[in-house]
Amino acid sequence: MSIVQISAALGPAECELAVKLTLQEILKDAKKHQISFDILEENSTKYGYSSVLFKLEGTSPEKSTLWLNTWLGTIQWTFQSKIRPNHKRKNWFVGITEFVQPKELPQDDAIVFQACRASGAGGQHVNTTDSAIHAIHVATGISVKVMSERSQHANKKIAKELLAMKIQQQLDAQHESQKNKQHQQHALIERGSAIRQFKY
Repeated sequence: MSIVQISAALGPAECELAVKLTLQEILKDAKKHQISFDILEENSTKYGYSSVLFKLEGTSPEKSTLWLNTWLGTIQWTFQSKIRPNHKRKNWFVGITEFVQPKELPQDDAIVFQACRASGAGGQHVNTTDSAIHAIHVATGISVKVMSERSQHANKKIAKELLAMKIQQQLDAQHESQKNKQHQQHALIERGSAIRQFKY
């Protein structure tokens, strides 16, 4: 199983529209190549999506991987913005990334699991029973809802993988933030008001 994200990153509203358009193109291309995937998470915005997370599964993993590799990377859309008609920029970019499966999953006792009813578009496996899982990682407050599979057990497994991914993303973001703060600190050093002076 591959977990893939389409993201507008920090791009403007036009990039969110580009994510929506990219998802539409991927759906068409996947159908054409007989590749099946289920949307796990949609972060909707006024103009599209800031990101979409989906899982890719198939009877032929090699075929799925080859197809996915044709989409991974940066996608460029060229269009005149209808959101800001006078804007000069016409090129908008989104990224498609495959997540590496986490080596360690959070323990069950660190997560609160709640069964809930699947709703909305979520692929052919969604039904009306309480098979969906809402999972919250207690320590970080990170939560996910998974409803792509028929059983609670299968959705619970995917939920743990998604939580592990999001926890790692948060740790990476915190690490990057700390690096940026350290870099910015170099520019904040005051010249001429030292509290100690040394000669070498």
